[in-house]
Order: sequence, then C-alpha cells, then structure tokens
Amino acid sequence: MRRSRCERETGRERDGDGDGDGKGSGRSKKEDSGTFRWGKDEEYELEEAEARKREKNASVRTEKANFGLTGNLAEDEDTGALVNGIKLKFSEPQDARKPTDRWRLYVFKGSKQIETLHIHRQSAYLIGREQRVADIPTLHPSISSQHAVIQFRLRESKDPATMSVTRVVKPYIIDLESTNGTMINKEKIEPARYVELRERDLINFGMSSRDYVLLHDRTG
Repeated sequence: MRRSRCERETGRERDGDGDGDGKGSGRSKKEDSGTFRWGKDEEYELEEAEARKREKNASVRTEKANFGLTGNLAEDEDTGALVNGIKLKFSEPQDARKPTDRWRLYVFKGSKQIETLHIHRQSAYLIGREQRVADIPTLHPSISSQHAVIQFRLRESKDPATMSVTRVVKPYIIDLESTNGTMINKEKIEPARYVELRERDLINFGMSSRDYVLLHDRTG
C-alpha cells in the first residue's frame, strides 16, 4: 500500500481506528492522541502564509503613516537657517541686500569709544550672546542669546517733485523678542517688527551700558 506524503515524512503507516470493520478511518494513532505533527511541506506552506500576512500588515501600517503631516507647515512657521547646529530665530526678507554705503557702528562705554564695527560686508548682522551664531557678540547677561538683527533692505522711494523712483539699500533693526528689549535713541522698540535706522541713531541692547552709534563713511 502506498503511503501518504505526511506518512512518508513521519515514517509511520496510517492504521485503522479499530472500529472492527476493517476499514481505516484515515487517521493515525498519533492524530487521535492530539500530537500529530505536520509534515515539512505543510509547515513550509503555513510559514509562508504567515509571512505574507505579516508583510501585508506592515504595508498597511506604512500607508497609514504616510497620511501624517508633510512638514511643509513646520517649514513655513520656522524658516530660520541652521548654523553651527543652532536654529536662527530669523530669516532674511526677500529684499535683503548688501549695503552700498560703508556703514559703521561706533561703540562707546561712557564717553570713551572702545570699538568700531564695520557692517557693510554682508546684508544682515545678528547681535547676541550666542557666539557660535552672533555676528556682533555681546557678553552682558541682560542680552539674549539671539537678541536683535541689523538688516539691510532694498527700498524704493519716490520724489514727489519729479515723481522719479530711486532704489536705496537702507538699514533696519528688528528685536527678536528678546527678554530685555532693544532701544533706539533711548526709546524701546516693538519686538518682531523692522524699524528703519537713520544716520546718528543711538542703539542700546538690554541693560548694557554700551552705546552703539550708527554712522557711515560719508558722515561729516
């Protein structure tokens, strides 16, 4: 009598169930005892089915994850560049330009001039205590790590007499919502808003006693 595949794998003949009619029921004693072992082919097919099921479930989870936020909103709300591992609290406006005039900041402590800062070589200068990102580093504890920015911007102005339009790069300052604020001519400016600077303006940051006077090379 030929043996079935399962019987060949287990090396056992299937016997009758002993019901007296001489006809086998097709089940072995091992099956009746509840300890029947699957053959290798059946085990392989079962493992393959389970693997397909796991792959399908994993695919479904991946598709669900793709419905999350794209990150574009976060980029719009937080557009500052990453410099030396630190996220800047500002991004330059589209009209940012390098100045055409040679602007300078003359730094005074009391009546004594202690430094001259040339600020015409780039379009923006960050002032703050974080020396890894600050263009003009300051050490006074009342000044924030990213305190304010001097930003040069290309602006248009119209002459009312001739109606001619001229384009000029002008200096502005913006306080980056610092803890102790920024002052122009001893008046505190509103944070997070650009304020135009003019020649001979006096600028102070936080509670520092240093005065920063804005001039350019054409100043008499």
